[in-house]
Amino acid sequence: MIWRVETTHALWLLAVPVGALMVAAGARRIGLSAPLVLVIAGLAFSFVPGVPEFELDPEFVLYVFLPPLLFSAAWKSSFTNLRENVWSIGLLSIGLVLFTTFAVGYAAYLLVPGLPLPAACVLGAIVAPPDAVAAVSVAQRLGLPRRTVTVLVGESLFNDATALTAFRVALIAATGAGFTLLDGVGRFLFAAVVGAAVGLLLGPPLHWLRTRLNDPLVENGVALVAPFAAYLIAESVHASGVIAVVVSGLYLGNRETQSAAVTRLIGHSFWKVMVFVLESVVFLLIGLQLPPVVHGLSGRSWQELAWWAVAVFAVTVAARFVWVFPASQIPRLLSRRERERGHVGWRGMVVVSWAGMRGVVSLAAAFAVPFVASGDEPFPGRDLILFLTFTTVLGTLLVQGLTFPALIRVLRIGGGRERYTDTVAEAGAQHAAAQAALDRLEELNAEERLDESVVERLRQLAEHRQLRAWERLGGGTGPEGEEVPTATYRRLRREMLHAERMVFVRMRDERRIDDEVLTRVMHELDLEEVALNRD
Repeated sequence: MIWRVETTHALWLLAVPVGALMVAAGARRIGLSAPLVLVIAGLAFSFVPGVPEFELDPEFVLYVFLPPLLFSAAWKSSFTNLRENVWSIGLLSIGLVLFTTFAVGYAAYLLVPGLPLPAACVLGAIVAPPDAVAAVSVAQRLGLPRRTVTVLVGESLFNDATALTAFRVALIAATGAGFTLLDGVGRFLFAAVVGAAVGLLLGPPLHWLRTRLNDPLVENGVALVAPFAAYLIAESVHASGVIAVVVSGLYLGNRETQSAAVTRLIGHSFWKVMVFVLESVVFLLIGLQLPPVVHGLSGRSWQELAWWAVAVFAVTVAARFVWVFPASQIPRLLSRRERERGHVGWRGMVVVSWAGMRGVVSLAAAFAVPFVASGDEPFPGRDLILFLTFTTVLGTLLVQGLTFPALIRVLRIGGGRERYTDTVAEAGAQHAAAQAALDRLEELNAEERLDESVVERLRQLAEHRQLRAWERLGGGTGPEGEEVPTATYRRLRREMLHAERMVFVRMRDERRIDDEVLTRVMHELDLEEVALNRD
């Protein structure tokens, strides 16, 4: 069962994605963070009379939602940037997750009477991994330095593997199965190493297949199947499916330049839509989890529950600060390159520390806690673990998520200089590439004696590309704010394309051309307009 709905009305299953897309569209239109608005909307809808209880099925989240989201993030990530920040990413995705597991677990053990330490560590492992989707979307929109964004993305790619492995180990200890610390370390190393091996073994043959299909639709179909294949193969041998997906995504994404241009265009659009829909549904479902979470808490004092929820949330947030500040010095001690790159400063560490929003992986893990521990004995504190997970996820998303943009503005952290440097570098690269194209054109002209009108048009196109990147340095305007030539060219050409479209549509309506012809010519005009709008 995908998720359990306490009603036979199948239209409710359609209402979730439709409602998620509508809320996300409204949030994007008014410039708000869509994940946060979706969580609030889901929470509000859960109080509406007649809305059924949507209970997340952990298998569905981990096997259907997680692989494509991780794969897409890995596909877009720079392997070079991740490698340059490997120490910082490793300390967050492994060290911080384990530290948070024990910190939250021990705090819950001390706070909650009767909660065994292994069960408390299950809670710690569940809430340990941050979901950086909301944080990264805000960070990129507000222009945080690339290094900070890279660290947050890298952490989100690998921390789920650490947390899920720690969760399984803590679950074994809590259910009374034979367990030692050495067993836990061995399970973690096996899951990580074998998961990475699965990703590395799967990447090359998939890349080889994609580059030889010569069919953009099938090539992107292979990319769609890849994350599910990596996850299922790794999980079938009890390794980390998360690491397998991430490694295969990094491998294929960093070789994307070897694919055809049409394949890349289709792939970029497809993954944007896929991730947008999945993330929208996931964050709405987080908010809708309130009824099933509170369902099993009857008989407990709400004052006591509120105190425990606030305390676990506070320890979860504090643990990140306690770890990040001293751990940020470790790479500088171990690596000369890190010392040469300089320090991110206390402002950057505050931003990284506050970017600890939890997400759907924590909720999925909480729902995966079994009802029975061993024999006929119920799992100790399962309903409470579920409740404290939900309040921690909700608290981090709302408290940290809503204040994250303001924190960045107050601390005045931005990558403005970085963006200017990127534009200068791009302009230089565009100039060199266009000059190489012109040189090659002159060689061909000397060899083949080409039509001069064709040669002149190609020269103008190359020169236009040379100018376009340099003019971006002025924000698209010249002296005294006047429009630069390439901006004028783009504006006028867009007007011309609109006029062409109107003619084609009118001729289709008059049945002078077929719809198939209209589709083909509209696609050509759309590609040209996309190229014009690139800046």
